[in-house]
Amino acid sequence: MTSRFTELAVDCHDPERLAAFWCAVLGFDVIERREGKVEIGSWVPTVEDVRARQMPPTVLFVQVPEGKAVKNRLHLDVSPVDTTTEAEVTRLLALGATPADVGQGADCSWVVLADPEGNEFCVQRTLAP
Repeated sequence: MTSRFTELAVDCHDPERLAAFWCAVLGFDVIERREGKVEIGSWVPTVEDVRARQMPPTVLFVQVPEGKAVKNRLHLDVSPVDTTTEAEVTRLLALGATPADVGQGADCSWVVLADPEGNEFCVQRTLAP
């Protein structure tokens, strides 16, 4: 018997704003809204699909009263698929990301950014041909 990784929950102040940002970053759609919660994904999950095979997880933004206090212990990595890493960083900054320093140093091969609520994420090497 096993479990499935079905969703990644992100605590935040403004689920709508953060969901809109990550939908633009990932090309996801909002798949469900509940009071204080917004779920986004690349597909609409069904119990049958999840039971049959491992599927990509959704991302659930949950409103909480407290703010972010320290560096994330878990973060997302994204890789551009049809552009350069530099062009993708420029696009993400225009969407509302900000540069972040988590001690990565100047010679690392990825770029660390933060989403509009300060959650760090990494832009990895491009996957473009």
